[in-house]
Amino acid sequence: MTRPAGEPGPVAGQPRPVLEMRAITKTFSGVTALSDVHLAVRPGEIHAVCGENGAGKSTLMKVLSGVHPHGSYEGEVRFEGEPVAFKDIRAGERHGIVIIHQELALVPQLSIAENIFLGNERRSARGTVDWNGTYREAIRLLARVGLREKPQTPVSELGVGRQQLVEIAKALSKEVKLLILDEPTAALNDQDSAHLLELLLQLRDQGVAGIVISHKLNEIRAIADSVTILRDGRTVETLTVRHSPSAAPELSEERLIRGMVGRDLDHRFPDRTPYRGEDAGRIALAVDGWTVRHPADHRRTVVDGVSLTVRRGEIVGIAGLMGAGRTELAMSVFGRSYGQYVAGTVAVGGREVDTRTVPAAIAAGLAYVTEDRKRYGLNLLDTVQRNISLASLPGMRRSDAGRRNGVRGFVDEHRERRIAEHYRTSLNIKTPTVAERVGRLSGGNQQKVVLSRWIHTDPQVLILDEPTRGIDVGAKYEIYTVIDALAARGKAVLLLSSELPELLGMCDRIYTMAEGRLTGEVTRAEATQEVLMRHMTLRQMTENGS
Repeated sequence: MTRPAGEPGPVAGQPRPVLEMRAITKTFSGVTALSDVHLAVRPGEIHAVCGENGAGKSTLMKVLSGVHPHGSYEGEVRFEGEPVAFKDIRAGERHGIVIIHQELALVPQLSIAENIFLGNERRSARGTVDWNGTYREAIRLLARVGLREKPQTPVSELGVGRQQLVEIAKALSKEVKLLILDEPTAALNDQDSAHLLELLLQLRDQGVAGIVISHKLNEIRAIADSVTILRDGRTVETLTVRHSPSAAPELSEERLIRGMVGRDLDHRFPDRTPYRGEDAGRIALAVDGWTVRHPADHRRTVVDGVSLTVRRGEIVGIAGLMGAGRTELAMSVFGRSYGQYVAGTVAVGGREVDTRTVPAAIAAGLAYVTEDRKRYGLNLLDTVQRNISLASLPGMRRSDAGRRNGVRGFVDEHRERRIAEHYRTSLNIKTPTVAERVGRLSGGNQQKVVLSRWIHTDPQVLILDEPTRGIDVGAKYEIYTVIDALAARGKAVLLLSSELPELLGMCDRIYTMAEGRLTGEVTRAEATQEVLMRHMTLRQMTENGS
């Protein structure tokens, strides 16, 4: 059934909520992030919270878990029927409310057991750490989440999927009653995602209620018992599925999208405007025989003899399974930022160029938007203005006259601000001011800041590595519009993506990779998900004799 926005009330035949958030309002520096938001979670259910980037999902969860303490927001939080006022995250955990953020809070140098009980150590009668008891309890918790690692294993040796399971084991050690997960599968492959979702269903059946924030609408439909949709910091509606089978057909992707963005997205991808310049069709980027070895194991080749081209005004995709070598190819071409170069050439506009360093690659007309914007793409502590200007600082220098007149500093901050304001408007970056710290922006708006930086360098070739990872459908459409506009201006775009529908919807041609090699090239007319998947597994199938 569907309940309208407003305070949720009891529904006949359903247990009373274990959690109620009533009329929650939260502001930052005069900007309203949440306005009169209501949320109710019932015992033993998985409740999904979805909405566009900037809708207020993470802020609402930080209010609930005590990250934003009582007194910093308006409204009431009730847990197990009683009002609660958490002053910090530990207060929330003492009640059994545990949040797992998208950026995992693990210490890589410590063991699994040490991470599970960090700040919650098992102590002996003498007051020292009871290591035997710690390891026994860690083994029990790891078995509960389906992780077979030894508790003494350093977390740094685990992949992201297994680290996520360690976080859940850590939550279970605190006798969790309500588990909150913020984009739990954003960085996981399909296998790890499926395992995690199955674990959440098992915990639900064991009585642990869950709140899941996710942009992956197919996952929401697979595991959620109820869904609350937020838009612009307000509750739009709550859809109940588990207790009302007749509501299940309503929970289509189209239905969720309409609630999230306030309109139907009949077309997930914008209409292409072809480039009509005199040089349309000329090759802008040519990579020939590119070979790179692993940075630590020089015997292992991670990019093996790759040759490809991208023409002016063309969007060319690269598809591949995890470990295929797509990112390694992009990073090594752009300033040899990854691995040990072995062989190969790069030509831009028909002329072989030097890309041995990042500045040389930029000067040659290349730009690279990394798949990990928070680690490699942004300085989260600096402003939107500074992040946009970082790749173009030589062009931001003050005039000689300004320096002679005693003006301090080398960067013309007025020009830098004008440029940042231009991109804030043209790319619709949602921020109160370009002086805002970029770490406060939503994922989609952070990605627009990264794009703004590289667009301002006026590159001939733009390499985009997972440009829409972790952002919602509305923000994706805006990013797609930007990409199409660049191609319409004659820029050559190389698009790396793990989302096959994205490649099919955006690209003129698609290359496929497997184990560091190109395994196919497919035109837009020939491309289907089945064709791409066949090429993406071609080398493995051949080597297995299939």
